[in-house]
Amino acid sequence: MSSLESRAALSLGGIYAMRMLGLFLILPVFALYAEHLSGVTPLLVGLAIGAYGLTQALLQIPFGMLSDRIGRKPVIVGGLLVFALGSVVAAQGDSIWVVIVGRAIQGSGAIAAAVMALAADLTQEHNRTKAMAVIGMSIGLAFAMSLILGPVLDTWIGVKGIFWLTAVLAVCGVGITLFVVPNPKHRQFHRDAEPVPGQFGRVLANRDLLRLDIGIMTLHMAMTALFLVLPLSLRDLAGLDIHHHWMVYFPVLLVSVVLMVPFVVVAEKRRRIKGVMLLAIAALAMAQLGFFLFNGALWGLLSALVLYFTAFNVLEATLPSLVSKMAPAESKGTAMGVYSTSQFSGAFLGGVIGGWVHTRFGMEAVFLFAATVAGLWLLIAAFMSEPRYLQNHLLNVGVLEAPRAAAVQRQLLDIDGVDEAVVIPGDEVAYLKIDPERIDLAVLDAFSAARG
Repeated sequence: MSSLESRAALSLGGIYAMRMLGLFLILPVFALYAEHLSGVTPLLVGLAIGAYGLTQALLQIPFGMLSDRIGRKPVIVGGLLVFALGSVVAAQGDSIWVVIVGRAIQGSGAIAAAVMALAADLTQEHNRTKAMAVIGMSIGLAFAMSLILGPVLDTWIGVKGIFWLTAVLAVCGVGITLFVVPNPKHRQFHRDAEPVPGQFGRVLANRDLLRLDIGIMTLHMAMTALFLVLPLSLRDLAGLDIHHHWMVYFPVLLVSVVLMVPFVVVAEKRRRIKGVMLLAIAALAMAQLGFFLFNGALWGLLSALVLYFTAFNVLEATLPSLVSKMAPAESKGTAMGVYSTSQFSGAFLGGVIGGWVHTRFGMEAVFLFAATVAGLWLLIAAFMSEPRYLQNHLLNVGVLEAPRAAAVQRQLLDIDGVDEAVVIPGDEVAYLKIDPERIDLAVLDAFSAARG
């Protein structure tokens, strides 16, 4: 990538990471903090943790479309300020309901689609995947850091202090947006990074994509439900003070990342991605059963946590890759938009359903709930088609009128290694799916250079 593209990717990744860090920092500590709030019940604790997911799911696609009209940066700045407002509201609350409102406002600052669109504006077609990967890695890093930093910050400044810190991080994000993120030369719609309203029906009718949407929803449903009760298990059943919880999460996350790598390599390099996904889902269910069976023993919880986070990390890496492989060439942005909405919906449902299960049946039943939904997901995923191991590729073909666009599309389809090619008049880009083992990229480059 050029220096400008690297700057764009790193700064946008930093903005996204700071926002997600603000959402996740309370995850490992809130269930214990909430015991001291007025009006608290396990159901309301779940609603407070998952409330951001509902507003995020409802607003991220509309805000992305709004950024096409008024610009990316105004939407991002506005979203970060809304997020800061929600953090301030939550920090002021001595009632669980005030925190719920604050968390819902936090989620209303839905900037995900606008960030991705701005990244697309600032990168050339052949470097766009790298920029998106940087942003994706920043999200994973923010989640891991939140589990370690949450208990540490709770010791230093408390949960109210964490909310104030997230407000500060959001304001810092505004500064980065205005003064560090480059300004795009022009704003353009990108089908590979943004949803297309007319394609929602097609994407939702694709059974394999729908299975993946159900999958990411289930993964985050189970994760949110888990953190409603895991901090309680570590404190009450394993006898570990909350200030020491980071000592559990830190080594567990390190080990799980090391264990994850060979599975991801096998999935992608040896083309076993469906098998690896099914194995990870089964491991996820087994880990939840481990929490249920061994929640009174620290060694049992540690073993289950290693298994859980290894499976979680593998699935977080493979599911987006599968969406990219399964989506039609010109519908990747729409497919990823629906996928992200499903993810945030899962966080909300996990909080609400997990809280209800905790209220009615007790803490241990939440682990069984998570194990059950993972088992159902395994059955659904087993019927998914074997993916085609193709890569999305964008080719700049310039502005073409309809007859010329159709001719170029036919010529691209004749190239060995090109499985799909869509050229839409006015988009300036050919949307391709290529087989990396057969394609000669020089042929594509020469074709692009010879356009006329």
